Amino acid sequence: MKKLGLDATDIRILSAVQQHGHLSKTRLAELVNLSPTPSWARLDRLKSAGIIRGYHADLALERIIDFTQVVVTVAMSSHRKIEFERFELHIRNLDEVTHCIATGGGMDYVMTVITPTLAAFQRLMEEMLSADLPIERYITYIATRQVKSSHPKLAKLITTSLNPGQKTK
Repeated sequence: MKKLGLDATDIRILSAVQQHGHLSKTRLAELVNLSPTPSWARLDRLKSAGIIRGYHADLALERIIDFTQVVVTVAMSSHRKIEFERFELHIRNLDEVTHCIATGGGMDYVMTVITPTLAAFQRLMEEMLSADLPIERYITYIATRQVKSSHPKLAKLITTSLNPGQKTK
């Protein structure tokens, strides 16, 4: 996929949206030090390019409901592309799987699963195994508490990638 050429103003806009979510035209202009119309036009261009996928609320689920969070590593028995695609399609259709990354090394996937109870998690895993997916083995890790949840800071990633020898604070 071709990367969109971004300048410092685009990075400031993306950083503002990443930190604050959906902003008014005036507030965005204040944060990025640009007049409202050009900042909004740039934001629209970034949205159209697919760089901004959406806006989300970060809910404190633990203050709303009891739930079980499990990290699951999955090793596949088959490493054919069609099998990976079938597994990934299945995972994309499970609301309980909130994150899933493909990895290299000993395991093929690492997933985060959130269910109302441990029993509900077990039923979900049994359904996955019954779906004839090429799962060789899986290992579960029950999350006991969340220590940190965040997104990478775009401005810091870009600065570090442009100056790889630079020490970060």
